[in-house]
Amino acid sequence: MKGKPIGGVRRAQLITTYGVGSLIAVGSESFMVAGLDRWSELGPYDHTIHERRLEKELGVQCFRLPPASDSDKYGDIPVIRFPDVQSCPGCNRLAKTRFFGAARSPAKCRECDRELVPSRFVVCCAAGHIDDFPYFRWLHKGGDSPGSDKHDLKLKATGRSASLGDIEISCSCGVRPVTMEGALRKGALKGISSCTGRRPWLGDASEECEEPPRAMQRGASGVWFSDVRSALSIPPWSEGVQKLVERDWRSLRKAHDLRGRIEEMGLANRQFSIDEIIQAVERRRQDEAGHTDTSEAALKFDEYQALTRPTEERSRDQDFVCVPWEDDAITSELAIDQVMRVKRLREVRVLKSFTRLAAPSSINPNQRAPLYAAEKPDWLPAIEVIGEGVFLRLDGSRLTEWESRADVQARVVPIDAAYRERFARFGLTPDRDVTPRLVMIHTLAHAIINEWSLDSGYPAASLRERLYVSDGMAGFLIYTATSDSAGSLGGIIAQVESGNLLTSIHVAMDRVSWCSADPLCVESDMSGTENLNRAACHACVLLPETSCEEFNTLLDRALLIGTPDQPDLGFFAHLAGGVRPHESVS
Repeated sequence: MKGKPIGGVRRAQLITTYGVGSLIAVGSESFMVAGLDRWSELGPYDHTIHERRLEKELGVQCFRLPPASDSDKYGDIPVIRFPDVQSCPGCNRLAKTRFFGAARSPAKCRECDRELVPSRFVVCCAAGHIDDFPYFRWLHKGGDSPGSDKHDLKLKATGRSASLGDIEISCSCGVRPVTMEGALRKGALKGISSCTGRRPWLGDASEECEEPPRAMQRGASGVWFSDVRSALSIPPWSEGVQKLVERDWRSLRKAHDLRGRIEEMGLANRQFSIDEIIQAVERRRQDEAGHTDTSEAALKFDEYQALTRPTEERSRDQDFVCVPWEDDAITSELAIDQVMRVKRLREVRVLKSFTRLAAPSSINPNQRAPLYAAEKPDWLPAIEVIGEGVFLRLDGSRLTEWESRADVQARVVPIDAAYRERFARFGLTPDRDVTPRLVMIHTLAHAIINEWSLDSGYPAASLRERLYVSDGMAGFLIYTATSDSAGSLGGIIAQVESGNLLTSIHVAMDRVSWCSADPLCVESDMSGTENLNRAACHACVLLPETSCEEFNTLLDRALLIGTPDQPDLGFFAHLAGGVRPHESVS
């Protein structure tokens, strides 16, 4: 909405927490972030972000930083009032906002002059639709009440407890009052209400939908999940000369006399000669003319290649600086054959869509909700993170020897079976095999993040993992994951440059060799979401969800340090001396 702002959130939250289609509580009111079609009403906006590889993958020309302005003329992010159903704490009336005569914010009851309370409940479906809870149909069991044309609903909380059974709905038609008991159960609305296909963030847009609706509390996490794509800026696109070309690409793109155009625009400077700029333009032209693979796997492999090659700093405008660190003890004791200090990195995170009820994954590609109603815009909202990191690559030969063992392969069979079952329920083929390599490297990244959060000064939620695991890749990057001042304090690089890397990994392995939930944790055959973990819980290796790219699944610390019955099972069992002895639970 234009005019005076009604509240505030951080820019980064408009990508990860409060993006298009999400609900935001502002004081006693509730609003929904409008679609990108409405963002164009904000007026002139030049805060663009470029990341060439992501632009090609998502089919856009650029990304935009969510606006943050003090201008009353243009405003900031547009929102709409949602839920539309409100209740008055004075007269207990339950109706849509317009029936209260509320025209301004904060919405008030015209009769009682009391601020209205937004409906505590909404209904969502797996296709991304959302609507007000059908109080009338819930009270009247999906039908109408004969003998009366007037239906004034009232909502009253008895105050005896916070349970749904103490929230009572009544109607002036005389139908027997009911409570909200059982309304949040799966299938509770069957025979009472079907999905309306409503998409209020896109205005009045709606569509046919056969998905069963489910009631949820409007503040529940399942109401909105962001679908975010991210990529690191790597050479050649991270170089300062490419950023210079990117800024003036429209003028350079079709220039016939390229040298003359560069001279006319005065682009050459002390850092970059005309020949270097011409070379960068030609590289960009070739990239646009080619048909390169822009899948997530291809993007990850390009990053892996960049992280394994030294990239020295040449200019201040450079987004990627990656230099090696040599330590023979790390290679011999840890089977880590490469350590790279990523002194500067830039990650671009883009909101491409969102889901409801379940987090986005490869098993529900058709259940993404759109950010726009009309024609696809040539931009998407994004943020950029400037930080630092450390890349570790494991010795391929020792890793292959370990993962070829029968006992190691048998350890991940239950996880792989659960992963395949997850896809089978939707009639889909798994997008990958769950291998010992994947589970072990993923768990190792978690163990190191937990340890470094204690030593580096960063909270665990400010660190993030990026996994590079396949037949040809065996590494991971741990880097700062925050866009504020905690993103580049130098604490991650210091874990290597201080010479404490070997010690910190020793301590990390010793720490995960015992869990306060043992022996239940280490002896678990399956745990976690949809049984996608084994020996992993919040007391040992789980992380804040913002830090893990697999949503805290595909973890098993036994592949790091072994089990009581198989102490040599783990890849790093020699560091922790196997798991600590304990008494079995009878």
